[in-house]
Amino acid sequence: MLDVVLAPGQPPERGTDVPGRVAIHQGGSAANTARWLARLRVSTQLVASVGRDAAGRALIEAIRTDGVTTRVTRAAGVPTGRIGVLVEPGGERSFVADRGAADVLRPSDLRADWFKDAGLLHLPAYSLLGEPLGLAGREAVHLARAAGALVSLDLASVGPLLAGGREAALELVRGVAPDLLFATAVELHGLLGAGGRTDARALALAPVVVVKRGAAGVTVLVRDEIPARAARPSPTSGAGASIRFDVATRPVAAADTTGAGDAFDAGFIAEWLTSRAAGRSPVDALRRAAAAGNRIAGRQVATPRRELQLG
Repeated sequence: MLDVVLAPGQPPERGTDVPGRVAIHQGGSAANTARWLARLRVSTQLVASVGRDAAGRALIEAIRTDGVTTRVTRAAGVPTGRIGVLVEPGGERSFVADRGAADVLRPSDLRADWFKDAGLLHLPAYSLLGEPLGLAGREAVHLARAAGALVSLDLASVGPLLAGGREAALELVRGVAPDLLFATAVELHGLLGAGGRTDARALALAPVVVVKRGAAGVTVLVRDEIPARAARPSPTSGAGASIRFDVATRPVAAADTTGAGDAFDAGFIAEWLTSRAAGRSPVDALRRAAAAGNRIAGRQVATPRRELQLG
């Protein structure tokens, strides 16, 4: 996706203009995570769809420079997806999404051999919404499971996720049965609704749930059993949280927090896989992963984003 960032230098005034910054960057939740994974020296592929236009070409070239292997379909007759990002003072953002070619990826565009050596498939919830993209996302989960890979899911954005209602969103997550679920506190509350036993209801969706709290750090919820390899647990299993712990982060002044959550996912996944392979205990691996995610998110917001060259 193409990010078009509007960062006014003062509060916007209706009917006139104010000074500020307008920039074009690489975007897209899956692409952001893939980029950081590759920077962390994790062998990474990005499965996506862009238009047959200058923006699509520029996005593919840019992410390849970060070391990501691209499995990108060039869709005819539809423009590369783009997101308008309005950045408020303090770094919080609002979005206007014109997803374009991002939504036309089809199950038939995927190949089983892309997944045969995968250790983990990571999906933002966007990849499960609508058709044909949602069907492609489900096919990716099927191919990853068949290859013995773990699956992680990020709820990504509460608006699109809940557009069809809470029950439909819950069925979507249950259908994936992720081994690792990422969410902000707002996203998790939106998905689960009000009511007691929040931890238990979250852990009925995944054996590990990572709740991102921005500058307040992260909360990790863990079931009694954490899978060593891919599994499809029963949606009703894991009735209670065996472990809940917080990992603090060092607050970072941020002019733009776009992509911070995706960068966190990359840092967490990279360290989690490494720690598991090294034989660390499940809880130690998760603590290390949460700390690594916080560090990479801090690097994302502290480093000016590169302007994307469309020429």
